[in-house]
Amino acid sequence: MSFLKHIYIHILLLAAFVATTSKVVAQDNIHEQSDGYVWPTQPAVLDNLHQWQDLKFGVLLHWGIYSVPGIVESWSICDEKWITRDTTMTYQQYKDWYWHQANELCPTKFDPTQWATVMADAGMRYMIFTTKHHDGFCMYDSQYTDFTITQHAFAGDPRCDVLRHILNAFRDKGFMAGTYFSKPDWHSQYYWWDVYSTKGRNVNYPIDLHPWRWQQFKEFTYNQIEELMSRYGHIDILWLDGGWVCQENNQDIDMPRIATMARRHQPHLIIVDRTIRGPYENYQTPERTIPDQQLNIPWESCIPLSDDWGYVKHPHWKSAGKVINTLAEIVAKGGSLALGVGPTPEGLIEQEAITRLHTIGQWLHANGKAIYHTTTTPHYHDGNIWFTASHDNKHLYAIYTIDDDEQLPHQISWTGNVPHYKNGIRLVSTGQRLSCTVQGDQVTVTLPKNLRNETFALEITL
Repeated sequence: MSFLKHIYIHILLLAAFVATTSKVVAQDNIHEQSDGYVWPTQPAVLDNLHQWQDLKFGVLLHWGIYSVPGIVESWSICDEKWITRDTTMTYQQYKDWYWHQANELCPTKFDPTQWATVMADAGMRYMIFTTKHHDGFCMYDSQYTDFTITQHAFAGDPRCDVLRHILNAFRDKGFMAGTYFSKPDWHSQYYWWDVYSTKGRNVNYPIDLHPWRWQQFKEFTYNQIEELMSRYGHIDILWLDGGWVCQENNQDIDMPRIATMARRHQPHLIIVDRTIRGPYENYQTPERTIPDQQLNIPWESCIPLSDDWGYVKHPHWKSAGKVINTLAEIVAKGGSLALGVGPTPEGLIEQEAITRLHTIGQWLHANGKAIYHTTTTPHYHDGNIWFTASHDNKHLYAIYTIDDDEQLPHQISWTGNVPHYKNGIRLVSTGQRLSCTVQGDQVTVTLPKNLRNETFALEITL
């Protein structure tokens, strides 16, 4: 038996073990929010951005070769200190095993219509799909690499260009469509060159000594983004991850040239060059967190439904109530929520996720007037109550949040945001007028006895 064949068998035997023991401390990899904001100047972009701000709730879909073993997306092949792996394999053996998952991703049950139906039922209004994560595996038909879903295990299936089918399914449901794209590419020899060892997440060779190679990476990145912008119909959002690939970090990929090209194909395009303050970060993206204070600029908290972005075998799910409360806080502070959901390796949304998403959708169907197409109000928070406002400023909305194990009280009260006239407060869900008293700037509302024990919204007439 040859040495290479022996190593390959060793890798396959260890695959299942590694899949369950490879761990990443996600909190050490959270993208921080950029400092400051620059408004775009293009009228078409501004118009699209304002429309996006009214949607409030979207889905961020992570799906790739990491879904097959059910491990953290891409990061397990990085050698940073916060990542641990099975020590019976060398680093190269592990990377070889990881790359081999491209030959295992064969989603025979792939059903993008199910995805779009589930997310629409959840009350979501926009979507962002991972066309390529940091590992470089393309979930679309790229002509600039053979490391794509269209050239591996799923190649013979007429649905193999999965991006096209996903975008069409969501557009059919009225969603604003977005494409996630990783600026770093750890599979590309123009970024992680095998001549050098890898050193964390960054390019692994000195760019100043190999300018030609970096120029090739710039062209590779430009060409792949142009594929997304020119071959897949109307795209609303280009969501660029990997903020360390930037001019300030001596990894300049010429964003002005990329943006000019992208908007030549999509003049209205919202570009989100994450964490890079300037004209190409059209909205900020605090990850797994919510800003401490209200921000009257475009922003989006991206938070997964479980503890992980992609599919894992034993997820720890957030409750529907937790997501609803998070959405209320985010919207009151001026932002939107992109909820992370990871489809299974077979190409479906899990039933546990569907159940939670359906409950969220039921709540939004009844209370969405306090969420969608709202804006901020100066006094936006009082205890566990979050306030939003109608665009015409004739109505405020008070969203009273409770934890899953809490009980609603008989009365609730807040300071400020006083109704214009006595009893000018209604339940958003039913329109029922509620009794209230006002003493100075203190408002007290008596709740109906039959009100469901869950977070609810009130409409306040000003």
